[in-house]
Amino acid sequence: MLRLQNRIIDWALVGGTLAFILFLYVPILTLVLFSFADSRVLTFPIEGMTLHWYAQLFQNPNFYNALKSSLILALITMILSTILGTGSALAWMRLNFPFKRALQALSFLPILFPQLLLGVMMLLWFSVLRNFIAVPMGMITLVIGHVIYATPFVLVVVSVQVHGFDAAIEDAARDAGASEWQVLTRITLPILRPAIVAGMILAFLLSWGNFYLSYSLNGSSQTLPIFIFSGIAVGSSPIYPAIATLNFLAALVLVVIAEKMRRKATRRLAGTES
Repeated sequence: MLRLQNRIIDWALVGGTLAFILFLYVPILTLVLFSFADSRVLTFPIEGMTLHWYAQLFQNPNFYNALKSSLILALITMILSTILGTGSALAWMRLNFPFKRALQALSFLPILFPQLLLGVMMLLWFSVLRNFIAVPMGMITLVIGHVIYATPFVLVVVSVQVHGFDAAIEDAARDAGASEWQVLTRITLPILRPAIVAGMILAFLLSWGNFYLSYSLNGSSQTLPIFIFSGIAVGSSPIYPAIATLNFLAALVLVVIAEKMRRKATRRLAGTES
């Protein structure tokens, strides 16, 4: 009887996992199929297949402008968020200072706030700030907003690995005559590299696909999510599933790269410990 109950539980877990995977990936696969649909109207079943919509997408100058803005914004956000998040994670886990818990709680607020509410609040804040400082709505406000939103995610990812970091390795390097800068650049950061790279990729993807903050703070700048929203507001077209397909493939490549770097770092760390 107990064996039968265990089998039922195992099958239920497997079935639930498969159902979750189908629920997650069937819409993505449907978008990929629609991007090759011969008809302009998105209907199912698909009558014919074509690459016409990809060609039309690559001939659209507004697409390249939005792609350029999103790429610049995501790269700047990734760099700044990684620097701020990594430094904050080291400070959180290693230093004791007044109001530490309060500052930690405040740092997590951008994660807890809905993006739409955060975007509206920042829009109001920049509107008030412009009465004192000339801050034009555009790339500058977009970078500030995206960095504020993405940095806590990097902080969490890096903090987890800092928490499991063996400080004895750093102490051994200091005993051997290494300076604090050498310990940081040759010991601490290389060991934390998997978490830092994961945080970088996460920050890039959070900025790349962010709509609510971008829509609130864009000014005259148009990012890729805003380009897609503006087009869908006018009418559906298979070029937008084509964009979604390209985004999915790019994200998949980034995830594969991150996983390879994680495995490489794990093997290197295991070799160092042995």
